[in-house]
Amino acid sequence: MTERGRRFLHRSSTEFTVGPSQLRWTGDELIVDINEWSVPIPMKVKGQMRIRADQFFNYQEPIDAQGRHRWGPLAPSARIEVDFPSPGLNWSGHAYLDSNEGDEPIETPFHEWDWSRALLRDGSTAVIYDVRDRQARPSARAAEFNQPQDRTVHYPNDQSSRLITARFKPNGDVEPFELGPRQALKNGLWGVGRSIRSDPKAPAAQLTQTLEDTPFYMRSVVNQTLLGEEVNAMHETLFLPRVRSRLVRLMLPWRMPRRT
Repeated sequence: MTERGRRFLHRSSTEFTVGPSQLRWTGDELIVDINEWSVPIPMKVKGQMRIRADQFFNYQEPIDAQGRHRWGPLAPSARIEVDFPSPGLNWSGHAYLDSNEGDEPIETPFHEWDWSRALLRDGSTAVIYDVRDRQARPSARAAEFNQPQDRTVHYPNDQSSRLITARFKPNGDVEPFELGPRQALKNGLWGVGRSIRSDPKAPAAQLTQTLEDTPFYMRSVVNQTLLGEEVNAMHETLFLPRVRSRLVRLMLPWRMPRRT
């Protein structure tokens, strides 16, 4: 909730501290202690999250053609307990924990992506990463809708983007799966477009709830069909041209303060 420079960061083999907040690995659970202030309306946000999983994954996949940006779920299917005395919130439920890392700013290679994950009946987690790079022309992106695709999408201007599908099974196996064409969802209040893929020939996915709507990022709940099952998927869209916008960069500190 606050971006902090190197002097506020400390790390050991079992702990990672960012200012007054930290992550701790106990050997069988990840404990996240949060001690922050909300913005723009100041309010103390202090509490703890405990994340447990029966199966952890040592899996990593490049999400760009050069391999400079990598993604990997650590615990695709987990349980979480949340207790925040301030502002007085607590709950427990299903959790998903992953990692993203990059060797350059995220807005350098990418134009946009749509990501989603859904819990299946057998305890598997189905994840979709549908990434478009900066060289994909708007006309090419529009023409790509409703066209059959394999796991790697190639646009008419010969610039490649990636479609990653991965089913993380309770026994530790990871399997790809087939998807149909990209389907457009309703735009957000800031004009950011959303899209999602489902099983081939499945009924159209339905947007059921928007959880976060910003100039460059949206998080939503979508009802869709994956691997023959009707699921509620957590879905996100990241639109990077807005991140490069001078106006949005001026707005960011009002939502996420920075201390160097």
